[in-house]
Amino acid sequence: MKLFASLTSPYARKVRIILAEKDLPFELVVDSPWESATRVPDVNPLGKVPVLVLDDGEVFFDSPVIAAYLETLHAPLALMPLDPLEAVRVRQTEALADGIIDAAVTALLESRRPDGERSDGVIGRQMDKIGRGLVVLEKRIAGRTWFHGEAMGLGDVSAAVALGYLDLRFPDVDWRGRHPALKALGERMFERPSFVTTVPPAG
Repeated sequence: MKLFASLTSPYARKVRIILAEKDLPFELVVDSPWESATRVPDVNPLGKVPVLVLDDGEVFFDSPVIAAYLETLHAPLALMPLDPLEAVRVRQTEALADGIIDAAVTALLESRRPDGERSDGVIGRQMDKIGRGLVVLEKRIAGRTWFHGEAMGLGDVSAAVALGYLDLRFPDVDWRGRHPALKALGERMFERPSFVTTVPPAG
């Protein structure tokens, strides 16, 4: 398998972490869709990473889709429950974490627009989404070690990736001070080798 990924993409980081946790071999193709010479549109018509290209040429893109595919390989450390309804609940946590990332990416891009084109209102709305999302994640994991069940799962990986992305792009968001259960989750997750080896470069 080949994984097309930017080293700073949180969506790609989520997939890289899953691959590492499952000990699945793959070739990492570092490629940013923002570069003029990018090959990403050749494998994903939407021009976004991550993109997983299988050995037979089949392509999967969008991190939730790739995560779902990797579960079908039945590698050790299953990240999804077998019960269909519980699986939907895990996907809801994943969607909430991804939504926090979506809002952070939108706010970041808006903040980089030139003076006169940048909208503080847009940035404010996205930051409000992040704040509300963190509140709900905190409620979901408060009093628990993991979001769902008795072991780490996809919800925990997704939430920790979102928290790590906030550290990278919006370090002023004090999620540790405001959300003790998320702080505890971050401390557990960030020390795992899969997270240590995928820390995005600064800048």
